[in-house]
Amino acid sequence: MAQPRLFEELVDIMARLRAEGGCPWDREQTHETLRPYLIEETHEVIEAIERGSEDKLVEELGDLLLQVVFHAQIGTEDGRFTIDDVVGRVHEKLVRRHPHVFGDVRADTSDKVLRNWEAIKLAERAKENGETDRLPSVFDGVPSTLPALLKAQRVQTKAGRVGFDWKEAEGPMAKVREEVDELETAVREEGPGEIEQELGDLLFSVVNVARHLKADAEGALRISVSRFMERFRYIEESLSKRGLSPQEADPETLDALWEEAKQKG
Repeated sequence: MAQPRLFEELVDIMARLRAEGGCPWDREQTHETLRPYLIEETHEVIEAIERGSEDKLVEELGDLLLQVVFHAQIGTEDGRFTIDDVVGRVHEKLVRRHPHVFGDVRADTSDKVLRNWEAIKLAERAKENGETDRLPSVFDGVPSTLPALLKAQRVQTKAGRVGFDWKEAEGPMAKVREEVDELETAVREEGPGEIEQELGDLLFSVVNVARHLKADAEGALRISVSRFMERFRYIEESLSKRGLSPQEADPETLDALWEEAKQKG
């Protein structure tokens, strides 16, 4: 098990890299320039989880932690915040949002815990808004930059926690069928704008089905995309053995190879 001192040493290493005589590249970075690396490292953590590789997960979590320490060091140099502020904030938040563990609130199911969590967050945001007239929303805190599929699931989940939801999966599944009909009508009778709107409604409804089935819509789509790519690679490799490319093959050959690929997994 890692000793507490290891984390302090990591913070010290980053401070040295950023100091005079340290790494030229590290010294040039800002919160803004580090954004793509934070996104990349997050996706690499997700990939390690999906592959089921513990060693890779340990490595990628370390890289993600490094990003946190990097941003905290920049905050320290700017005199705005330190790594202690970061750790302290999450410490306070965990205790405050778990009154069923650290207080006298009762919540013996995950559903009750999540409902309490949302109520606490709404109260926090109302306090943060202070004297302003802005009404806190259950959607506060949902990042605007989330991928649309993930954002849809987060928004639906938050609405569901306050009771705005179907009780069973049959509800959203029926909604999917309804949205398919509306999309078909739009394709026949409407313009591009209306078609795009109906397509968006269909996708939103499909995400809702995933949520009710306890499935991760983003993860499910990633798996399907990967499976499609693997099957198409089989087509490319098979055609290459015949001296052909996909562009040169006729539709019947492509369909036949696709069926072969499906049989293989």
